[in-house]
Amino acid sequence: MADTLTPPAPSAPAATGIAARAVGASKIYGSGEAEVRALDNISVEFERSKLTAIMGPSGSGKSTLLHCLAGLDRLTAGAIYLGDAEISSMNEKQLTVIRRDKLGFIFQAYNLIPTLDALENMTLPMSLAGRKPDAEWLDTVVTTVRLGDRLKHRPSELSGGQQQRVAVARALLSRPEIVFADEPTGNLDSKSGAEILTFMRKAVDELGQTIVMVTHDPGAAAYADRVVFLADGHIVDELAAPTADSVLDKMRSLGG
Repeated sequence: MADTLTPPAPSAPAATGIAARAVGASKIYGSGEAEVRALDNISVEFERSKLTAIMGPSGSGKSTLLHCLAGLDRLTAGAIYLGDAEISSMNEKQLTVIRRDKLGFIFQAYNLIPTLDALENMTLPMSLAGRKPDAEWLDTVVTTVRLGDRLKHRPSELSGGQQQRVAVARALLSRPEIVFADEPTGNLDSKSGAEILTFMRKAVDELGQTIVMVTHDPGAAAYADRVVFLADGHIVDELAAPTADSVLDKMRSLGG
C-alpha cells in the first residue's frame, strides 16, 4: 500500500489565494436584554493550503464562526465566501451540495454511524453523493491513518483515537476544497491527538489541503501556520508561525 500523501490527480484549487472568508459577519442570538452577539462584524480570510487555528476564551465566538464558515449556521448579517462563491446567500438545497462536494468536517464527537464499519463510515459522504473514491487515494489515506487492519470494525470496536482517525479519513477522502475541524483532538489522549494533528499537518504540507481548526489547546495550535484569536465576538489578534508558548501567552492575556 502507498505510504506517501500523493493524490492520484490534482483536483484541488491552486495553492495561492483565499479558500474562505467572512465579510462583516455578525451572528446574534435572542433579542432585547437577552441578546447575545456571538459574532460582531468580523472580517477574516483563510488562505488556501494552510492550517489555520481559531482560538479564544469560552464564549468568544470561535465555534460560531467555524459553523457559519462551514454553512452549518446562518449569519444575522454579513457574508461568507467559499472561494468566489457567496454561500451565505444560498438556500438549503444549494448549501447541501456545497457541503457534500466541497467541504470536509472533523468534529470532536466523531459523528460516526454505529452500524457501519470503519470503511463504510469513511466512504459514506461519497456513497450518498453516488460517487466512488479513487482506489489509490483511498489506499493512501487508509495507510496514512493506519487503519488498514480496522476497516471492518464498527465504531464500538475502535478506540477513541481510531474513531477520530476514521473521521479525519472521511473528511479528506473526497479531497475537499477546505476542511473544517471543531476541537478535533478534544476527546483524545495526548498521543492520539498528536497523531491526528501530524496527519492534518501532512495533508496541508504534502497535499495542499486547506484546514481551519477550532481548538482550545496551545499545543494543537502550534501545528498551525497561523492562529486567529477571538474575544467577545471580535477578532483581537493573530500569530504567524505559532509555538505552544506564544499561543499560551496570548491566551493568558485574553483571559482564556
